[in-house]
Amino acid sequence: MKIKLKEYFSITIGFIILAIAIKFFLAPNKIAAGGITGIAIIINNFIPKLSVGILMFFMNVILFIIGFIVIGGKFGAKTLYAALGLSGLITLLDKFIPSNVAVTNDLLLATIFGTLISGIGMGLVFNQNSSTGGTDIIAKIISKFFHFDIGKSLLIVDLIVTIAAGISFTPELGMYGLLAVILNGFMIDMVIEGLNSCKAVVVMSSKNESINRYIIEELDRGCTIFEGRGAYSGNSISVLYTVLDRKQFIKLKNYIKEIDNRAFISVNEAHEVLGEGFKDIIEE
Repeated sequence: MKIKLKEYFSITIGFIILAIAIKFFLAPNKIAAGGITGIAIIINNFIPKLSVGILMFFMNVILFIIGFIVIGGKFGAKTLYAALGLSGLITLLDKFIPSNVAVTNDLLLATIFGTLISGIGMGLVFNQNSSTGGTDIIAKIISKFFHFDIGKSLLIVDLIVTIAAGISFTPELGMYGLLAVILNGFMIDMVIEGLNSCKAVVVMSSKNESINRYIIEELDRGCTIFEGRGAYSGNSISVLYTVLDRKQFIKLKNYIKEIDNRAFISVNEAHEVLGEGFKDIIEE
């Protein structure tokens, strides 16, 4: 139950951040940064009575059904929540705040900051094996079956929308939309990698037995022991290998410093870790 609440809390924060980016940066400046949002912005330009939020809701219904069938009910439930939450929040904002209200009317600033903010929001949502709906669902399907990064998959899908924006508005706005799509793809991948990254740690110490017990008993993590031999000394030595999150690594480093300040520690970034104690392999 706690895990589910954490997942939906993260999704909620994600679509709130995304709604802010759309409402105050992208939509008022007519920057159609791909996806259903971009399509809604284009249609809203020709039919102002239909708000961006309402357009997103109805277009999402069709793609949601596709995602539910292809990817599965678990993904569909989270996506339904995110999609309805996002479109509902934007619709609510449209009722109380005029559509032309923007943090900045400078197209370059609106593109950069709107994309960075939306990328953070979408990254939070995607990281929970969900989507904000729309063409995000198509990107998730491409990622699932062709093993592309989600951001790159989204980039491919959204290029078509930016071309339509260039035709509907001006070539300049189309180019800003294209810039937003490119930045968005990279930003999403950076956020996901940052949220899932861990430390892969190798330890060689005369106190390996104590360190091994500390990792298992205090940090509640697994540890693998390799038997090695020093190339110079020829002495046998045990090598510990474990994967920890950032907080756990700091605790381990401080512990090793206390008991053996001559220990050898090698640390590498693990951008994604799957399996017991980490992200569920099945969700992939």
